[in-house]
Amino acid sequence: MAVGFKVKYYWYQIGNGDFLHAFFSTVAANLENSNWGCRFPVIMRELYQGKLNVDKIDETLEELSVIKEELKELSVDKVVWDIEDLSKQPPWGDNISEDITDLSNYFVTSDGEDFFTIFTHALEKAKETKSGVEIKLL
Repeated sequence: MAVGFKVKYYWYQIGNGDFLHAFFSTVAANLENSNWGCRFPVIMRELYQGKLNVDKIDETLEELSVIKEELKELSVDKVVWDIEDLSKQPPWGDNISEDITDLSNYFVTSDGEDFFTIFTHALEKAKETKSGVEIKLL
């Protein structure tokens, strides 16, 4: 099943649910010292629970920008597939494209798009339509 961001009737496909969880796990483990939501409470707590209210969009965009900048400083071997089971590895192992140089460009959607670009587009559409964002299975 595909997971993505739903904004009103717009759909932003991310990919497999494990992949999205890996993004959150990577952020928590590397940028929050495994203290889920301590630095990025809107993304890591509110959105991760499945729904983000429209009044939090600007704050979410700010958090996302910081996350992206800080992930640029981390090598791909720092990816965390599942913070609850650190032994789990991505299904592709370390067989990744040479274009992936750090954790800011590690996450690519099932459509081949940059995760941060898709995430930002969803947030901007939510702001434009004065709507919230939901994580949904398709």
